[in-house]
Amino acid sequence: MLKDEQKDNNSNKNSGNNYLKFTGMGFQMIGIIGLFAYGGYKIDEAANHHTKWVTAALALTGVFISLYLVIKSIKD
Repeated sequence: MLKDEQKDNNSNKNSGNNYLKFTGMGFQMIGIIGLFAYGGYKIDEAANHHTKWVTAALALTGVFISLYLVIKSIKD
C-alpha cells in the first residue's frame, strides 16, 4: 500500500512540474517574440519607415527562435 501512495505522490509532483515547465515556456516565447518585435519597432521608428517591414521580419524571427527553443526543450 505504501508503494501505491508513493506512485500517486510522484505522479502529482510530475504533473505540477510539467505545468510549471510549459507555463514557463509560454512566458519565454512571449518574451522572445516581444523583444524582437520591440527591437524591430525601434529600428523602423528610427529609420522613419512607413511600412514596418523590419518589425514584421524581426517578430517572425522571434517566433522561429522561440519555437526552436520549445521543441529543443520538449525533446530533453
